[in-house]
Amino acid sequence: VQLQASGGGLVQAGGSLRLSCTASGFRVDDYAIGWFRQAPGKEREQVSCISIDGITTYANSVKGRFTISSDNGKNTVFLQMNSLKPEDTAIYVCAVHISCTSIGRGTWGQGTQVTVSS
Repeated sequence: VQLQASGGGLVQAGGSLRLSCTASGFRVDDYAIGWFRQAPGKEREQVSCISIDGITTYANSVKGRFTISSDNGKNTVFLQMNSLKPEDTAIYVCAVHISCTSIGRGTWGQGTQVTVSS
């Protein structure tokens, strides 16, 4: 079971990025996939999750700006991030588990750095 996050980069405030979480060794539609982020000096934050049934959840800090989606053909989960703010700067990591309520106990992939300049 492996997850690989990609798509991070440097963007100006107000810009957009799309992160990808590509899975190998399992099908993304058989599990819940979540995105987390951690900024220096801050606690890890669960950003978004998509359940086996396709139900999505978002942190209040990103509601209305971020959208999580799944492409089963590519075995990849995406996080579309719009209207980015400097406070979105963090390392973003995806994880897999049986449900979104327990996603923090799942298997983690390597992260991708997102930097938003003001």
